Amino acid sequence: MENEIERKCQSCGKPIQGRVDKKFCDDYCRNAYNNQRTAASTKIVRNINNALKKNRNILAELIKQQGEIAKTTKQKLIEEGFQFKYITHTYTNKKGNVYVYCYDYGYLPLENDWYLIVRQKVT
Repeated sequence: MENEIERKCQSCGKPIQGRVDKKFCDDYCRNAYNNQRTAASTKIVRNINNALKKNRNILAELIKQQGEIAKTTKQKLIEEGFQFKYITHTYTNKKGNVYVYCYDYGYLPLENDWYLIVRQKVT
């Protein structure tokens, strides 16, 4: 087959042996290529998930230390590394209070930069 074009791996550039529609020389190169292609969006999602988990862990630790509910200041949350811009959802109760949640732990802003920390009841 003198007219056959030499196919090269899309990841490492080595010659490919085998099927005509094969694009990579092995699984390692296929995975490396796809991981590199999606790295930017994956990094953003991973960073946001890490921030959400850290926020949840901070709230969980405060509850653990104080009981079923806890109170803390905004300054204490910030010192622990809490990032207020990362939340999973909000809940408005019948009184109109808006609780902000990181998964199953939430907080209610009170007066003078105090926060009430709660855990969502499992139903």
